Amino acid sequence: MSELGDQRHRARERALEVAYEASIKERSIDSVVGELPLAPDPYSIALLASLDEHREWARELIIEHSMDWQFERMPLVDRLVMTLALCEARMADAPPKAVLLDEAVELAKTYSTDGSPGFVNGVVSSCLAAWYEQA
Repeated sequence: MSELGDQRHRARERALEVAYEASIKERSIDSVVGELPLAPDPYSIALLASLDEHREWARELIIEHSMDWQFERMPLVDRLVMTLALCEARMADAPPKAVLLDEAVELAKTYSTDGSPGFVNGVVSSCLAAWYEQA
């Protein structure tokens, strides 16, 4: 992995951690970030801003493409990983679709259940294909 790729991977991990903490504590992302002893790097902040801006759009897209799964019944980490990947796709400097998908699967492998990588791969792949087709 390139140095930029490694930095962005760590930024995605940090964004996932902050989003998870905000979800668990039922607080805004801004309030969680504001209380951190060390501010996240700029790419993590940009990811979290995109998450705040596009969360509902991503939720609707995930619901549409996650056949027979209720959004609220999906593991929280899986929902956040998928939402972050889709929201990153909406950023001005978004990486290619293959990178978004690979990173989502890697985060699911690291932070979620054994079955999560395949689930995340299927849903995010379908969502990205549908969104890029519309764009």
